[in-house]
Amino acid sequence: MHMASEQIKKIFLKPGKERPVKRFHPWVFSGAIARWDEKPADGELIELYDSKEQFLASGHYQDSSIAIRLISFEAEAIDPDFWFRKIEAAWSYRKRAGYLSNSSTNCYRLIHAEGDGLPGLIIDIYGSTAVVQCHSIGMFRDRKDIAAALRRIYGESLKTIFDKSSETLPSNFGRGVQNGFLHGSESTAVVKEHGHHFLVDWVAGQKTGFFLDQRDNRHMLSQYVKDKKVLNAFCYSGGFSVYALAAGAAMVHSVDISEKAIAWTDRNVNINELPAGRHRSMVLDVMEFMRDTEEEYEVMVVDPPAFAKSLKKRHNAVQAYKRLNALALKKIAPGGILFTFSCSQVVDRKLFYDTIVAAAIEAGRSVRVMRSLSQPSDHPVQLFHPESRYLKGLVLYVS
Repeated sequence: MHMASEQIKKIFLKPGKERPVKRFHPWVFSGAIARWDEKPADGELIELYDSKEQFLASGHYQDSSIAIRLISFEAEAIDPDFWFRKIEAAWSYRKRAGYLSNSSTNCYRLIHAEGDGLPGLIIDIYGSTAVVQCHSIGMFRDRKDIAAALRRIYGESLKTIFDKSSETLPSNFGRGVQNGFLHGSESTAVVKEHGHHFLVDWVAGQKTGFFLDQRDNRHMLSQYVKDKKVLNAFCYSGGFSVYALAAGAAMVHSVDISEKAIAWTDRNVNINELPAGRHRSMVLDVMEFMRDTEEEYEVMVVDPPAFAKSLKKRHNAVQAYKRLNALALKKIAPGGILFTFSCSQVVDRKLFYDTIVAAAIEAGRSVRVMRSLSQPSDHPVQLFHPESRYLKGLVLYVS
């Protein structure tokens, strides 16, 4: 029998609203809440009950449309041992998936939020560093217990833990938060991915420093680029460019609007000792570059940042994806291959596919789908939370 903790506030659901919770869906929307005895503060741990006052789960409260992010469906104390068990379970899954003793890859995602039963928490491992990114105030408040659990699991092999949450927390709260070290002081590392080397800067870089979610797709690109002319648009730190050059591309052009990103790209080409004569990087707006270029690329990678972070912006995002892909499809050489992606969670797989169809109609090209792409197994999707499958990609053959 569950004994409620006296000091933990209770939230009660409206009748029938417990059904998704009983299927382990980790979100409770504000409209499902019937009442509370006392309103919780943002980030406070709460206990969730159904309308008959039966215990359902524990989670973090936040005054937003997703009002509760559930972290446990059992009656258990949310204490340092809880964090250790949850993170160790994620570690065991990565071990089973082949990430922990991989001689060619030493960077992977350890915690993928809802996919690992910890909504609001991302942890990426770069060699001997863990980069922690909290997307909810509750997770941010628990960051010290999370860091302690990481040190228990990894021991001496973990030299640095860096908290990079200020950009991902709700803006009114995040403004008052400074990123910083929870352990150690390393700010960069050269990591290995499929035997290629990448400089990762978690202090100054985007997200946690590198886009680990494209690992398998970068690897797949290798089989299509030998002796081909390749464009890597929105190249960030040059992940796809390094793979293409290493696989024998005749020429790779890397384009990004960020000077810092292009500097990282050039550095990554250098540290892999790839022929600089086959690589050209450009600090330019991708849409303008693609409109103006006379080059005929045989392989193109179009991997833009999330055009929409909210449902309100979805329509504009779809229009931007359509314009971008219509341009790419018009410019690519006959017989060319286009890798195109969307990482916007609010643009689902079908909507992305339909947008690419609209772009192909506008471009007037005959297009075949070679492959449908997603995120790798260290970014798992919880079966009852399909929303965590955010990365969508298509490999297209353009006649």
